[in-house]
Amino acid sequence: MSIQKISNANDTITTTQILRDGDTMVSSDGSFELGFFSPGSSKNRYVGMWYKKITVTTVVWVANREVPLTNKSGVLKVVDPGLLVLLNDTNGGIIWSFNTSRHVKTPVAKLLDKGNLVVKDANDDDLGNFLWESFNYPTDTLLPGMKFGWNYKTGLEVYLSSWKSKDDPSSGDFTYHFDPTGYPQRVLKSGSVVLFKSGPWNGLSFSGTPNLRKNTFYKYGVVLNKNETYYAYELLDRSIISRVTLSESGVSQRLIWVDRTQRWEVYLTNPTDNIKLISRTFTNPKK
Repeated sequence: MSIQKISNANDTITTTQILRDGDTMVSSDGSFELGFFSPGSSKNRYVGMWYKKITVTTVVWVANREVPLTNKSGVLKVVDPGLLVLLNDTNGGIIWSFNTSRHVKTPVAKLLDKGNLVVKDANDDDLGNFLWESFNYPTDTLLPGMKFGWNYKTGLEVYLSSWKSKDDPSSGDFTYHFDPTGYPQRVLKSGSVVLFKSGPWNGLSFSGTPNLRKNTFYKYGVVLNKNETYYAYELLDRSIISRVTLSESGVSQRLIWVDRTQRWEVYLTNPTDNIKLISRTFTNPKK
């Protein structure tokens, strides 16, 4: 089987293609790009995802955050029966991968327009049939459409974990969770120590943050059922770029990209932040 280098305009990797250091994948609408990078002053190499259309390189997800490459020998590829694998091409060692018990006939990795890297069958776009998706394993950034919370069927918790430093994307001291116990609420922790609670969700807002700033560019809500508990948000205007982050110093913020100044501006910050969420089945979505 011949192996082809991926085109930088492609949003998909097949089993006959590889992504080398220096190559990138770009989502079909040009919003997100995935490739290799070195953060800050570090020389280590990571596979990450960033916004494609803005001038400031802003990484929103890192694959091998705990196991960096020390040179540019990395190769990202899809292997049967449906695994995405980061290899050291010098010695063939596996740097990063994931486990799955499911198999598909034609596995591909695809970078979706929302910034979700998924592994799926090439002929099946059903969201419920993805073998794996980066939205289930965020690093320090919550993107629109992510389900921030718990899937009770799989036991998976989706939460944010800060970078250790601007030069090191490995897990830092702070985590941000959606606690489903009783009435669900957002919780910021340093290790096991709780630093901030939003107050429980009352169907309209979180009781501990009553004076939330009104907005016109995103909507949010909470989903509560026997299968999952989470909150999510969606942007109302696709031309707007906004994200929720957990900084290495333990600050959670909603940031918005301002074209006029070509920089990220802080829209809201904990404990009075407005990072409320929604999904495909909104609970009291706000506009």
